[in-house]
Amino acid sequence: MPKARKQFGTADDIEVALYDAIGRADLDALMALWADDEEIVCIHPDGTRLIGYAAIRASWEEIFTRGGVHIRPTQLHTSQNTMNAVHNLIEAVNTTDDRDIHIIATNVYIKTPVGWRIVLHHASIAPGKPRAELAHSSNVLH
Repeated sequence: MPKARKQFGTADDIEVALYDAIGRADLDALMALWADDEEIVCIHPDGTRLIGYAAIRASWEEIFTRGGVHIRPTQLHTSQNTMNAVHNLIEAVNTTDDRDIHIIATNVYIKTPVGWRIVLHHASIAPGKPRAELAHSSNVLH
């Protein structure tokens, strides 16, 4: 794993970096966002559950052989306390053949001594057309 990693002040900051790295197919930048924990989990839309840094890295390396995935996060709903943040959102995926693909995703972040890090990314293909965009909602837990 990379030694010197950027610190993220908020879960929102790391989420922006997550989708930026995916869009650029930047494997090192993407993997630097994950927590230093072998219990991290990534579930891709095909249903494959990957546990641990090596398995997650290998899966994204395979995905990036086709280039970056251009995702526009929408309809963000957050629940957060001082140490954890759960972001549920719709990922609108831009395709070269103009297909309407949207994915329901949940990203879970934890606050670590080196800033916020991702511990779970779970993505599932949503059936049908996406619903009209709702206003951003947030719940802060104390």
